[in-house]
Amino acid sequence: MTYRPIAALALALACSAASGQPKGLETAIFAGGCFWCVESDFDKVPGVVSTTSGYTGGRTQDPTYEEVSSGSTGHAESVEIVFDPKLVSYRTLLQVYWHSIDPTVKDRQFCDVGTQYRTAIFYLDAEQKREADESLARIEKTKPFKAPIVTEIVKAGKFWPAEEYHQDFYKKNPLRYHFYREGCGRDARVKQLWGSEAGRP
Repeated sequence: MTYRPIAALALALACSAASGQPKGLETAIFAGGCFWCVESDFDKVPGVVSTTSGYTGGRTQDPTYEEVSSGSTGHAESVEIVFDPKLVSYRTLLQVYWHSIDPTVKDRQFCDVGTQYRTAIFYLDAEQKREADESLARIEKTKPFKAPIVTEIVKAGKFWPAEEYHQDFYKKNPLRYHFYREGCGRDARVKQLWGSEAGRP
């Protein structure tokens, strides 16, 4: 079962009528290849209230999965993360992100190839950009591998939620998800790159 702090759940239910965003919560958007996997990774982080698979970073309005998969929209498979900053910081989410991807390859993650599978941090404001830039600088100094980092840090545009069948895919189709993730070599490559830091904040 996915961990959900009681305080975060309470806040998630207390939606603001003015904005539709639960009061006191913040949002982060990351692209790290297959959004099923990114969603699964962040759902395990205490303080994360919700994750939504979707598309951002491209030109097409209200894109479909088929359109994004064609590589013609400019969008990347991404995940919008709603989190309680009193329980988990954006800085910690950035660390989880870096340690869950292969930042050394352009327009590819593991067995998935194309611009739609690029890695990117989509910042929502100046503070997130500052923290993302600082996190990249830290990783450049401490990374346990020699290859250069090619992950983008770019201003977020409109986020388009993916089709319902993609949401919580790892829960709805656990066997298919397991075989996909294992067969794609995601965890093996992340472990190869990051060692004991793989998947950790």
